Amino acid sequence: MTVRPLARRAGPRRRMLRMGPWIALPFHLSALVVAVSALVLLVLAGAATLSLGRLGIALPDLPGAVLGDATGKDAFVFDRLRGPRLSVAIATGAAFGLSGALFQSVTRNPLGSPDVIGLGSGAGAGAAIVALFLPDVLPVSVGALLGALVAMGLVYVSTGTGFRSPGRLVVAGIGVAAMSTAITQYVVYAVERDKASSLSAYVNGSLAARSWDDATIIWTVLLCALPLAALLARPLAIGEMGDDLSTGLGARPGRAKTAAVLLSIVLSAGAVSVAGPIAFVSLTAPQVAKRLTRTTGPQLVVSTLLGALLLVAADLAAQQLPLFDDLPVGLYTMAVGGAYLGYLLVREWRRQAA
Repeated sequence: MTVRPLARRAGPRRRMLRMGPWIALPFHLSALVVAVSALVLLVLAGAATLSLGRLGIALPDLPGAVLGDATGKDAFVFDRLRGPRLSVAIATGAAFGLSGALFQSVTRNPLGSPDVIGLGSGAGAGAAIVALFLPDVLPVSVGALLGALVAMGLVYVSTGTGFRSPGRLVVAGIGVAAMSTAITQYVVYAVERDKASSLSAYVNGSLAARSWDDATIIWTVLLCALPLAALLARPLAIGEMGDDLSTGLGARPGRAKTAAVLLSIVLSAGAVSVAGPIAFVSLTAPQVAKRLTRTTGPQLVVSTLLGALLLVAADLAAQQLPLFDDLPVGLYTMAVGGAYLGYLLVREWRRQAA
């Protein structure tokens, strides 16, 4: 296996990883460094999630707990409390990060995400409707998934061109999101106070009381989506040059856009079904990936790892910060996302003033 540099006129150096005579994978050295760093930080954040606090597992005992050799309190904490929650957080954050990278690449909009087209709001409305009218018939998570799918169906019909027109997609999504939010707020005010409290936590995004069944669902969605996303990486990178140029190079931008949007929706819907509509992860992770790697293209791998890291870190804060006990993790991601948007606005203002 050899690594050879590829000549480029500008930008970070691109290299080729060769594994035998038939397999050659291009990569940027800066992207590789960021990906490895994010993976190391993710492992550290996961270890902190399992070990900190009154019920934490001692660091020397963590390998045994992860491998299933723990007994007593450690086995209970890992199998019932923190293990499923951490597993769901990693896969959900990764799904949101990858979903946002796909969507931003298609729309060529750095502020685009599946949240913009109403997926999260639709999921919240679906969960609210099930909690109010069908509490003993369907789980809230199923209602969230159905709500997300209905919202995306409405967006698809409203655009008149399906998912091929990014501009129409965003406009239709804003309308669907507004209607979905109105439905959710009505239900929150209509249900009983105790039910409204638990429903409010879910529609803001929560990882509390997750199970291994939830982890199985989201990991299945993520692992099935990763190979498809890898196949779309090259068409999306070409598509960012413009439809005319990508068509001239033999690509089919319309099909690639539709496939990427559909995959983005599937990833977000799977994440929402197990954790609720956690905001800003799909928006922030691809943005941070672009700024850290300073390369062109969708940066799918780095966005996936940064999405997982962002959500695990936010959930660690939700569990361990003493001043904000039991707050949904979605409120922390909202705070991070809002701060990041504020940074972008100030940065743009200073650039225009210079």
